[in-house]
Amino acid sequence: MATISDFKNNFKGGVRPNLFQVIINAPVFGQMNLEFLGKATSIPASTVNKFEVDYRGRKLAVPGDRVFADWSVTILNDPEWVNRTRIEQWMNAITEHSQNISSLNNSQVYGQASVTQLSREGGVLRSYRIQDIFPTECAAIELGMGSNDTVEEFVVTFAVNNFTVDSSGLDGGSSGSSVDISLGGQINLGGVNITL
Repeated sequence: MATISDFKNNFKGGVRPNLFQVIINAPVFGQMNLEFLGKATSIPASTVNKFEVDYRGRKLAVPGDRVFADWSVTILNDPEWVNRTRIEQWMNAITEHSQNISSLNNSQVYGQASVTQLSREGGVLRSYRIQDIFPTECAAIELGMGSNDTVEEFVVTFAVNNFTVDSSGLDGGSSGSSVDISLGGQINLGGVNITL
């Protein structure tokens, strides 16, 4: 029977949800590093849909297409409104407020982001590269006379077309996808040394 010491040795302290970093890159404003003002986010989600095929009174579940869920970031508002202004400018460049026109071509609409899970020592445990994103909502900032002892924050929701995983040797793909593997060291094959 396992003991608490066995659990401790396998648990290894766990991973802390408050140790993360978010960076967003967009063609409109460049890089937005949310190391200090990114209050909350999530590791991106995806779903492999299923469909059923009937066969003689039974249903066979068959894997369908992968769907990427929307991704959100909660941002603390800064006194200069820098980050909210950047998101609003990006959204306005996609489609203006007063006219249904865009100042961006199709490839410029999309940005990139990364969510990095950090260890308790500050190292990188895993990074998700969220690709081909654009903001779909910059949520309201609630104001009120009774809102004491708090700071303004707002949520930005992004549509996601893809993500990959770094620092794990896993990309989630099979044929036609790259795999991110980090290796180091030296291999000797029949007298030939290969340095990695």
